[in-house]
Amino acid sequence: MKPLQLFDDPNALAPARAERLDLPDGAFVLRHPEPLQPYSRCVGAWLEHWAATTPDALFLAERDTDGHWRRLSYGQVREQVGRVAQSLLDLDLPDGPVAVLSDNAVDHALLLLASMHVGRPVCTISSAYSRLTRDFGKLHGMLDALQPALVYASDAAVYGPAVSGWRGRATAVFSRGAGEVPGALGWADLLATAETAAVLAAYHAVRPDDPAKFLLTSGSTGLPKAVVNTHRMLTANQQQIAQVWPFLNRHRLQLLDWLPWSHTFGGNHNFNMVLAHGGSLHIDEGRPAPGLIDRTVRNLRDVKPNFFFNVPRGFDMLLPYLEQDEGFARDFFVRLEAVFYAGAALPQSLWQRLEGVVQRVRGEGGRRVWFTSAWGATETAPAITSVYWPIERAGCIGGPLPGAEIKFVPNAGKLEMRVRGPNVFPGYRNAPELSAKAFDADGFYLIGDAGRLVDEADPSQGVAFDGRVAEDFKLMSGTWVSVGTLRLRAVTALTPLAADVVVTGHDREEVGLLVFPSPAARELSAEALAERLRAALLAMRHEGGGSSQSPTRARMLDEAPSVDAGEITDKGYVNQRAVLQRRAAEVIALYSNVPDPRTVRL
Repeated sequence: MKPLQLFDDPNALAPARAERLDLPDGAFVLRHPEPLQPYSRCVGAWLEHWAATTPDALFLAERDTDGHWRRLSYGQVREQVGRVAQSLLDLDLPDGPVAVLSDNAVDHALLLLASMHVGRPVCTISSAYSRLTRDFGKLHGMLDALQPALVYASDAAVYGPAVSGWRGRATAVFSRGAGEVPGALGWADLLATAETAAVLAAYHAVRPDDPAKFLLTSGSTGLPKAVVNTHRMLTANQQQIAQVWPFLNRHRLQLLDWLPWSHTFGGNHNFNMVLAHGGSLHIDEGRPAPGLIDRTVRNLRDVKPNFFFNVPRGFDMLLPYLEQDEGFARDFFVRLEAVFYAGAALPQSLWQRLEGVVQRVRGEGGRRVWFTSAWGATETAPAITSVYWPIERAGCIGGPLPGAEIKFVPNAGKLEMRVRGPNVFPGYRNAPELSAKAFDADGFYLIGDAGRLVDEADPSQGVAFDGRVAEDFKLMSGTWVSVGTLRLRAVTALTPLAADVVVTGHDREEVGLLVFPSPAARELSAEALAERLRAALLAMRHEGGGSSQSPTRARMLDEAPSVDAGEITDKGYVNQRAVLQRRAAEVIALYSNVPDPRTVRL
């Protein structure tokens, strides 16, 4: 295929650059040699700019109840944000954030933007804590910790019980059904207020180090921690990305995105990237889940995005449609310049299948689609690294962004990565001791991931992800098991049967796998599935790598990973530790000698 050139722009991407500073005891710092350029004072500055310069350009869109797209331009969004912001000021709310309990939606976005515009931080809580359960204990614990001044949700019929059952005091707002909840306001009430000069006065008072958001971590060991995201973190990070992706300043993004705003990937990286550069965002009510993926396919046919962000599970569920429906494949790739996957987690088998569809649709001489990724965390707003050059396989998480530094410290046979920069958080809300423990003596955040240089002789080739430091363990033989490396190998070997895997074997003689099944696995009989699993385990053994990289047993799980139970991290990965703790009985069954149709042993 043709050499990579996004948007027919030879200068779409910056040249790969990095410099290394060696430290004592084998440690070193990696950074980008280019200084970070000036960035916006606050999130609201982006909206003010585009509403003034391109007021008629599309910003937000979502499907209404009749299935038609509801579209708002930058000018319309700014006008409604002004009204909602004025209402927030007029309500004379006590100190405290605005908390949102429901999924991505236009009203949700308007409330977040209005709150930040007048200096009130926001916190979106995953809807799973109120929509997918009737046990609201964890949600109410989060609200107790946040003490919000206002709680919003889209529909009182769905979210009313969760809000009404909380004993705290906050103004409740619903887009639909507010009249059914005593004392609640309707969304129309907030839009009915005309903006006054007080809104711009409050906007001009917002400072870069003021909190813009509180984002909640996965909370695998208790209630989630509230990560402070300042305006500086959010605006600096978009400037950092733009300096290595110059196309953002010349070519408007057109996105369709489902990734939840309760997580930093969807809520900071993607949403802010659209807003910072005057692009358009179509909100996808679909999901990479049975019964919902069809909505995503329908929306992709309509929107035809030029950039597509997703997690490996999302690509896995889209591939059968792309491979079997020529019309959909052409619609999907007609304008697509790039696909972005989360971290180092994309199995190579999915990458190759996606490339196969691109070649079929565009031909051998057609334009390439750029495969790219980044690495970071909720605490880094989120990107520390970015892939801004062509790569041929997953695993590389890119190079440090301008203004960011990565310190590599030898730890348990790996290089632990620690990070510093203007996009790194100041600490956890109301948790000074926990915040102090999150940083080393030089002010680097202890992110907990491991990495290594792709090429020791050329740091500009980027960093390879090497798993979580705390996830690795020793077998009884004393051999270390690199969980991150093995997990990627296992998911690839088990394609298309595994949506994800969890590696087991701590203080045992053999490595095993707990397997979250894909839709393809559920279609097979127990006997056929066991045979396919056994063949995959044998193939991994024959590839070599010794006992630490050769699982001898695998067990299919019945239940998908639970967001409620902290089994999905804030980065969108399966939380290995949380799964092993919650499913201890499954681990016992995996290593039992009692015959079980869900367990395969070599």
